Amino acid sequence: MRLVIVCVLSLALIVADVRFNQLTSVRSAIGTGLAPVHWLGNAPGRLGDWVSSLFTTRDDLMEQNEALKARLLILERRALKYAALASENNELRRLMNSSEVLDDRVIVGEVVAVSPDPFSHEIVINKGSRDGVEVGQAIIDANGLMGQVQQTSSFTSRVLLISDSSHAVPVEVVRNGLRAVLLGNGDADALELVHVPDTADIREGDLLVSSGLGGRFPRGYPVAEVQQITKEPGEPFVQIRASPRAELNRSRLVLVVFSPEGSS
Repeated sequence: MRLVIVCVLSLALIVADVRFNQLTSVRSAIGTGLAPVHWLGNAPGRLGDWVSSLFTTRDDLMEQNEALKARLLILERRALKYAALASENNELRRLMNSSEVLDDRVIVGEVVAVSPDPFSHEIVINKGSRDGVEVGQAIIDANGLMGQVQQTSSFTSRVLLISDSSHAVPVEVVRNGLRAVLLGNGDADALELVHVPDTADIREGDLLVSSGLGGRFPRGYPVAEVQQITKEPGEPFVQIRASPRAELNRSRLVLVVFSPEGSS
């Protein structure tokens, strides 16, 4: 009898959540309550980094300082180049009466937890609704698109990675603008490009970026690179394997992307 009651109650909660979206606030409250657990779970790593920093030698610090100076020079050179390109791009947009801006606003977040479920590719970051994060926002790292915010609480947000089997990203080929859909398949190192005709102009090594279609992801962020193209005789579509540009299993710092105000 207890089992029947529990099953009926579970089905009622599932229907209330799926059909009427009644449990969103409950999940948000639970996520807020679990924020200290994520912080405590991340504490040993922070403590280890702090302890190891106490024993860093002067030679190591000097070597790191020289490496940072060299990297700073490289980044400053790139910044000068990007500044010139940004100025030219903004001038072209003004000439075309475009109201778009060059860059999207972002905030930096840190990965504090990873989903233990092997069939669910999710991470938790330390930015939530109090930071302005909303469901559906894009998450990127230094190399490319990582995923999108699936659930928020006051202090944390749960992010669904692009490698999850339920995730899809509208993309286009940088070389020729060919549009397609990139699907996750549960493999953090491989994605699938679907519904591409066997006559399409696509090659191994082509860079895939977000197309912006559907309004979910901003346009132009690197997503993946074509690795393998398989053509089966008689099949209208080719099988395309791509590798994600983002370091889905290794990135610790991420960027939460905010769409420009007034954009669709």
